[in-house]
Amino acid sequence: MQKRSFYKYQGTGNDFIMLDNSGGELILTTNQIIQLCDRKFGIGSDGIILLEKSDEAAFYMNFYNPDGSQSFCGNGSRCAVRFAQHIGLVENTGDFKAIDGIHQFTSDKEQVRIQMREVKTTAQQDGKYFIHTGSPHCIVYVTQLSELDVVAEGRKIRYSDTFKKDGINVNFVEECDGKLYIRTYERGVEDETLSCGTGVTAAALSYNLRHSEINELDVVALGGQLQVSWQRNDDGSYTNIHLSGPAKKVFEGTISI
Repeated sequence: MQKRSFYKYQGTGNDFIMLDNSGGELILTTNQIIQLCDRKFGIGSDGIILLEKSDEAAFYMNFYNPDGSQSFCGNGSRCAVRFAQHIGLVENTGDFKAIDGIHQFTSDKEQVRIQMREVKTTAQQDGKYFIHTGSPHCIVYVTQLSELDVVAEGRKIRYSDTFKKDGINVNFVEECDGKLYIRTYERGVEDETLSCGTGVTAAALSYNLRHSEINELDVVALGGQLQVSWQRNDDGSYTNIHLSGPAKKVFEGTISI
């Protein structure tokens, strides 16, 4: 075992363990990831991010869900930008590479804005929307969102015959006063989280499918508000998708890994 410095960041309540792995020497096992993310026996988080070197961008964001699986993470990316700024890798603009490719970013003191991947197709079935924004999402429009048992209802879809093998994130949303309110059940975490950046993005695009004149939207999660903007093309695809919101350091420390 070795002692490592770690940093904890959160983006609208979505929290992540950050590790500087620019030397490439740290290789985490699934059991280590599970333990580090455990809120009783570890540091506790919605995921782990290793900042690593990249030949194609300023850094590589190597993201792990709490169960050891990997995907793109919108809020984690914004937090990774803040961490990269903290350790001197980037300034207020630049790019990074993630599991789904290269992403551009800009930032100021309050917000981090990242460019999301293009969305080429969307699907609708039984009143639900299915949109992949780096992670797969199901969006369900509801009323009385605050009263919903998100974990129970989310698990019904996530562990249904269709999705139980690979999993899917389930977002329950409600329209109110020109904003979209959202609560999310995340695969990999297997629980409700305070925010999900790729889920917020998918939900905003689903809103555009219902209101085609809208090309930017405030989305309110339990952990705070995010903004999404996009360009919808004639073929139904989406480009120039951007996710904006706060990302802040919570604390730092050392742990034996």
